[in-house]
Amino acid sequence: MSRIGKKPVPIPAGVTASIDGGQLSVKGPKGTLSIPLADQVTYALEEGSISVQPINSTKRARSFWGMQRTLIQNLINGVTSGFSKTLEITGVGYRANAQGKNLKLQLGYSHDVDMAIPEGLEVKTPDQTTVEISGNDKQMVGQFAAEVRRWRKPEPYKGKGIKYRGEFIFRKEGKKK
Repeated sequence: MSRIGKKPVPIPAGVTASIDGGQLSVKGPKGTLSIPLADQVTYALEEGSISVQPINSTKRARSFWGMQRTLIQNLINGVTSGFSKTLEITGVGYRANAQGKNLKLQLGYSHDVDMAIPEGLEVKTPDQTTVEISGNDKQMVGQFAAEVRRWRKPEPYKGKGIKYRGEFIFRKEGKKK
C-alpha cells in the first residue's frame, strides 16, 4: 500500500480541476497546468479533493499510484503558490545578470554564457551572485536551475561555482608540503 497514494489531494478554494480526454487540468490564480493521466490508475474528482487508486495490484500499477498523486499535488501547489529555486554564485569575477528574456553568466570562461529563459519562468538577480528562478511548473523550475548550475558546478577545494541555496559542499584539504 502506498502511504502517499492513499491520501486524497485537497483542492483549495479558488482552484478548479477537470478531467477530460486523459488529461487533468488545474486552473488557479497563478495559471493553468495539465498532465496526462496514467492508464494504471483511476482518478475520482470528489467535492474538494482528488483521490487516486490503482486499477489492480500489479507492481506497475502500484508504482504509478503514489507518483501520480504527487504529480497532482505539484500541479495544485504550482497554480496556488508556485515554486522557486535560488542559486548562489561563488568565485572571484563570477556574476550573473538577468536581461529581459536572457540570463547572462560570467563564470571564468573566455566568453559570457547567455541562456534563454524558457516561457513560464521568471528569473531575477537581486545581486550579482544570486539567481532566483520561479514559476508554476516544478519540473521546469528544477530543470532550468540544473542547466544553469551545470555550467560551473561547485568544486571541493575552494568552493567556487554555482550551488543551490542551502546545499552543503563537501570541502577537501589541499596539498601539503
